[in-house]
Amino acid sequence: MRLRWRRTALAVLVASAVTLPVAGAARPQVPAPAPARLAPPTAATLDAAYAANRANAETAARTAADHGDRRRAATDRALAGPDRQLLAFDGRGPGRVTEVLGDLTHADRVAALVPGSDTGLDTYGRFRAAAEALHTRLTREAPAGVRTAVVAWLGYETPGTVGVAVVTTDRADRAAPELRSLVDDLRAVSGPRTQISLICHSYGSVVCARAAAGLDVDDIAVVGSPGTGTDTAAALRTRARIWAARGADDWVANVPHLSADLFGTTVGFGTDPVAPEFGARVFTAGDGGHSDYFAPDSPSLTNLTRIVLGRTTAVTHD
Repeated sequence: MRLRWRRTALAVLVASAVTLPVAGAARPQVPAPAPARLAPPTAATLDAAYAANRANAETAARTAADHGDRRRAATDRALAGPDRQLLAFDGRGPGRVTEVLGDLTHADRVAALVPGSDTGLDTYGRFRAAAEALHTRLTREAPAGVRTAVVAWLGYETPGTVGVAVVTTDRADRAAPELRSLVDDLRAVSGPRTQISLICHSYGSVVCARAAAGLDVDDIAVVGSPGTGTDTAAALRTRARIWAARGADDWVANVPHLSADLFGTTVGFGTDPVAPEFGARVFTAGDGGHSDYFAPDSPSLTNLTRIVLGRTTAVTHD
């Protein structure tokens, strides 16, 4: 009876995603050049990689402008600016970009942000703002001699909030190898002693969970998570400390925490990461909503800063 109820609830969830108004329908594909063909980055080649990806973004801006897409052209043009540090760029379709804030080569502590649904080049500004907010706090609060960097990783095609993909693990399964490659690149550039944290928002927490097994990172923090696709933190099979938080006004609290194989895929994401039975280190996020975890001076941003800096005993808990 319980299994039947779970499957019924998940079927309703999928059906709702299918039949909702097509507000999240994909926009027409934006033409753009193929990404620059580059070898995996090293400390010695990092600046050249940044330059090559900026050049590609500039070409993408011209292509988008010729196509009449002023919004995409403006985004690409901004990314091509001389001060932008692009570890990767792909202007095709929804777009992908990996941007570094700070000096990655000499960083002692690195935070990589993994976004959730509805994040692409057309909405990249709000994702970058989150990375900037964290970078600002890290720069301000890092002890003397400790260097930090933040990586905004839009390295996968995120699902739309409206649609079936956002309630399955399919996009996360495809994204996980790319996230593992990012961590390898960060290690190659910054060195084996650098402390790396993954900060995973919303559906991004599913991506982080899919990549977690054996991943060479020190902390994984999920915020606004609908679930990770596992029932416990231990099931992630990682040496990293697992952290979780949810704001008091976050609508994701109402997402059913169920998981089942349905229609040939895994639907739902299992145990609530802030529930005691999951086993994460739950930290205070304050009264914010789903998009407020990186708001300046918020409890969530304060605690994320402490996690990245390794000040784990200073992290506050509800």
